[in-house]
Amino acid sequence: MSIFGSIASAIFGKKTPGATPLAPGAPGAPAPTGTATAGGAPATGKAMTQAEVEGMIKKIADGQSEKLDWQRSIVDLMKLLKLDSSLSARKQLAQELGYKGSLDGSAEMNIWLHKQVMVKLAESGGVVPESLRHA
Repeated sequence: MSIFGSIASAIFGKKTPGATPLAPGAPGAPAPTGTATAGGAPATGKAMTQAEVEGMIKKIADGQSEKLDWQRSIVDLMKLLKLDSSLSARKQLAQELGYKGSLDGSAEMNIWLHKQVMVKLAESGGVVPESLRHA
């Protein structure tokens, strides 16, 4: 699964191709399309507002004791979602999303990544675009 697909799955609870299915109701189990997800909103694939996406992520953040700056930091967003936030993972994400700058983990790269992830999450409405599924 792509890094972006892992991010979307962690937020929206959507099953993506190649993911191991979990029993319904099990922690981390995907919600069927059109039903409430872990974030509390339907994952229909229709575009969402940035505020709706942030609201879903905030619900995840509110359930954890560690306070992370996920609103501005791609590293903290990935940590919040319990994903690998290493430079290697961020380089892969940058390649998936078409980043053209140096893949050096710079502030510029990380800010661009955070912005693009938030935009693509809102545009996709929780459904990982085919172009980002197996990148």
